Amino acid sequence: MSEETTELPAGLRAVADLDLKPALEAMLMVVDEPATEEHLAKLLERPKRRIADALRALADEYAVQGRGFELRFVAGGWRFYTRPEYAAAVERLVLEGQTARLTQAALETLAVVAYRQPVSRSRVSAVRGVNCDGVMRTLLQRGLIEEEGTEPETGAILYRTTNYFLERMGLRGLDELPELAPFLPEAEAIEAETQEGVPSFDPDAPDDGPGAPAPRGTDDADDQTEL
Repeated sequence: MSEETTELPAGLRAVADLDLKPALEAMLMVVDEPATEEHLAKLLERPKRRIADALRALADEYAVQGRGFELRFVAGGWRFYTRPEYAAAVERLVLEGQTARLTQAALETLAVVAYRQPVSRSRVSAVRGVNCDGVMRTLLQRGLIEEEGTEPETGAILYRTTNYFLERMGLRGLDELPELAPFLPEAEAIEAETQEGVPSFDPDAPDDGPGAPAPRGTDDADDQTEL
């Protein structure tokens, strides 16, 4: 007796004509949890026994070929996994740039951007009293901040936080930031300080002149702390 008793859409009928092993590979590449033999059999319109045999054959082929991945039967279903001996390579890919902890300098800089955005590098530096160029580059590379146009008066690039910043902070929007903005200097005060004595952070200028901030170390060096 035929297992097909109902009329299927033309698009789905072709599934039964697909090569079994490639079809299984394609499906298993996109599953987010182990797929059962029964479910795969239903989707591919094949007997469950054929599906089971094909999956075991694929698993054996990958093992013999020494592929970087393997097909495992786990939790009642089948799914691709990276082979344990290649874990170091996978960890390097997944964790690259994610294991370095943001230092105090980076967190301070990120806070200024978050509460004063869009804001230029010079204004961030004025608030912190230290050159923030290195830390700003780090935050850009990590996807926590991004460019947001230019300042009309000076043409300086403005920066804002990203959606990734919200994800990492567990926020739905910037309106959920803690009420800390009142504790930061007003823009007018920052500009006044900049004109009255805060250094321009010219790398060739002496850093021991009148009004220069106390040495705090370079942010680039500070931002190498690892977990």
